[in-house]
Amino acid sequence: MTKHRFAGAAGALFIVLMLPLLLPGPARADKAPSAREIMDKVTTTRKLDGSEAVSKMTVLGEGGQAREREISMATKLYDGGKTEKRIYRFLSPADVQGTGILVFDYEDKPDDVWIYLPALRKTRRIVSSQRGQSFMGSEFSYGDLNIPALDEFDYKLVKTEACGSEQCWVIDVLPKSKETADSEGYSKKTFWVNKDKYTVVKGLFFDKSGKVLKELQAQDVKLLDPKNKRYRAMKMEMINKQNGRKSVFESKKVTFAPNTKDDYFTTTYLERS
Repeated sequence: MTKHRFAGAAGALFIVLMLPLLLPGPARADKAPSAREIMDKVTTTRKLDGSEAVSKMTVLGEGGQAREREISMATKLYDGGKTEKRIYRFLSPADVQGTGILVFDYEDKPDDVWIYLPALRKTRRIVSSQRGQSFMGSEFSYGDLNIPALDEFDYKLVKTEACGSEQCWVIDVLPKSKETADSEGYSKKTFWVNKDKYTVVKGLFFDKSGKVLKELQAQDVKLLDPKNKRYRAMKMEMINKQNGRKSVFESKKVTFAPNTKDDYFTTTYLERS
């Protein structure tokens, strides 16, 4: 009788110990992704097989005066998604009309960027060391609009906190080398990443002395490719915390277009007036 009681007790203890492994849902905690894994997913989530859009860029000066520019844009993925090619063409106002920018955004090497200036009828190449330069007089730099080579940075998961009605990971992104820091113009970036969509909803950019230089706010994040769960923010605001200037990108129309023409992503097309 004692032997049977012992066997029964041992069986009950085994079930209690195994129960957390057998139960679904929150009773079994999943391993949290690392900061690098999160940023890898962020990089993938923003890539569309192809897209075409018309956007408005508004540059607001310290006194509140506004300059508006209308831009058409097209993107397409190549090399199995490792390269995103983009072209921007300024439609208005007259002083920038016809200006074009062609970007080959590589996953694992410095990007290629060309800018066409119709007044000079000349295309010039922007080298990777210049990616900290302003994008057409805005508070966005060329580097801010591109996907950086992930291996150039270290990543640290700082905390998890609420961002509006959702939860976000807060991640520090630190350049591995002085060369990377110099070309970007930042000593550190901190991103708030939405846990459900893996999209950046806020960012802080620190200058080389460690002071906050700019703040990014990404709003109206939309699912543009449901099959592959690809998202894009319809509105992005970059606020310079040191001089009070602000620049806003608003997508007036975005079309998921995987069959976007390859001809768009050439310097020949860039130079068409």
